[in-house]
Amino acid sequence: MADVSVRTARAADGPALGMVQSTAWRKAYEGVLPEAALEPFDPEVLAAGWGHAAEHPPTALHRVLVACAGEEPAGFAAVVPAQDPDLGAGVAELSILVVAPDEQRGGHGSRLLAAAVEHAREQGVSAMVMWVLEPDAPLRGFLEAAGWALDGARRELEVDERGAERVSEWRLHTDVT
Repeated sequence: MADVSVRTARAADGPALGMVQSTAWRKAYEGVLPEAALEPFDPEVLAAGWGHAAEHPPTALHRVLVACAGEEPAGFAAVVPAQDPDLGAGVAELSILVVAPDEQRGGHGSRLLAAAVEHAREQGVSAMVMWVLEPDAPLRGFLEAAGWALDGARRELEVDERGAERVSEWRLHTDVT
């Protein structure tokens, strides 16, 4: 069996995380979202943001977790405080959960999800939410298979510069107590 693990991200992981996110999102959303919506997902731009997030979490709840295949990052997840005004205190958001396309179906997503929930639980969180793009049936199905459920919240995101194209997101939630 391959050496697989989940650990807290380090600043040096930024380039690998940027590449994982860029590659995975392009594969998942090319042809679904307009090209202009995918342009901001440049690996170098993303690398700087994820490196900074790993090195400077603003609170103890903020955490970037990395799934590794050997020494190499295969995917990552980020836990942040939930910001939606309809959610009370004690709710965290899984702001991203992504696995490199060539590493999918290797258990990395499940390990990341379990580690994210455990981290939130250790921080005293009672529930978690995640916003999922409507066309992302694989992510929604993965979360639902893990016990997450739609909670009725929905929002529209503008995905082009003019605001003419929109995509829906649904919010899923789970109890972590």
